[in-house]
Amino acid sequence: MENTLLERVIEICARAGEAILEVYNSSAELAVETKADDSPVTAADLAAHAVLAPALADLIDGVPVLSEEQEMPSFAERSRWQRYWIVDPLDGTKEFIRRNGEFTVNVALIENGEPVLGVVYVPVLGITYAGARGNAAGGQTIAFKRTAEGEKTIRVRALKPRLEAGEPVELVASRSHGAGKVEQLVERIESHLGPVACKSMGSSLKLCLVAEGAADLYPRLAPTCEWDTAAAQAVVEAAGGRVVSEDFRLLRYNTKDSLLNPFFYVIGDPAFGWRELLTDHA
Repeated sequence: MENTLLERVIEICARAGEAILEVYNSSAELAVETKADDSPVTAADLAAHAVLAPALADLIDGVPVLSEEQEMPSFAERSRWQRYWIVDPLDGTKEFIRRNGEFTVNVALIENGEPVLGVVYVPVLGITYAGARGNAAGGQTIAFKRTAEGEKTIRVRALKPRLEAGEPVELVASRSHGAGKVEQLVERIESHLGPVACKSMGSSLKLCLVAEGAADLYPRLAPTCEWDTAAAQAVVEAAGGRVVSEDFRLLRYNTKDSLLNPFFYVIGDPAFGWRELLTDHA
């Protein structure tokens, strides 16, 4: 596969974003339904799915698509998949309903449990975060952010020089989930490293902030599903970061019946001693 695969995924995500914006910018009242797991779904989620699912299925012969907005195949079937697309047609539906623009289209290619290509597209801003490695990137790992002004390579940032300069640890957190546990973590980091600056944001944009060197840590201490994280994890890893569970194992996909992720940390500087700090609960 060549980089053209990544470009084709970016183009498909942009088309899904257009479908989302048609609903978002409509003057009609936004109809919100509740799924069996109590999560909200709108016409925009379904419109984006209708763009993504068939287009991705046509990209690589024999590679299935797993989307949040479809009936889930059994694990017996999924366990036979060595490669597949995983899709969240509209990540941040709550942000979409609030009309704050912090929602994304997420598409990742999974190979043997690892996200090797990911695109996170922000429809309201027209911003694309993309990352790919190995064969999915034509043999060369790439990570970039593309806006109307142009494209730039993105890279996670080192933490130690910032601490030595007296700058705060910058932590990004969910606007909606796990606030109490995050506050406890902030207190712990402050006691060891000094000041912590927190910013809140919706959807997978939080992972992308770490990937582009705009934040040092994103702790996710509340439930997520695999389609919420796969695309942005591919970007983070291509940019040099890590996404790890609470026991510091790399987050991996399609390994069990449930599609729920463990709680996890998105780490911008893997060389920093985060493991000792985050896993020492004494």
